[in-house]
Amino acid sequence: MAKIIGALDINRERCKGCDLCVIACPCDVLSLSTKDVNDRGYHYVCDSSPDACIGCAACATVCPDGCITVYRVVEK
Repeated sequence: MAKIIGALDINRERCKGCDLCVIACPCDVLSLSTKDVNDRGYHYVCDSSPDACIGCAACATVCPDGCITVYRVVEK
């Protein structure tokens, strides 16, 4: 049976660090960067454990700025 995993594409320069996607993720894939900031001075979101992503797209749905794109990859 094929396994579906998720792949995230995060636009870090548009992210304002609102933390909504981190809360919405059921697999604890996302976290806010603690040290780095983007060009606008915000701590941006990063995928701390990308292998745990199931491709549910809950993070992309709640992102108010559309910074996250989720791709579903089928592993055979």
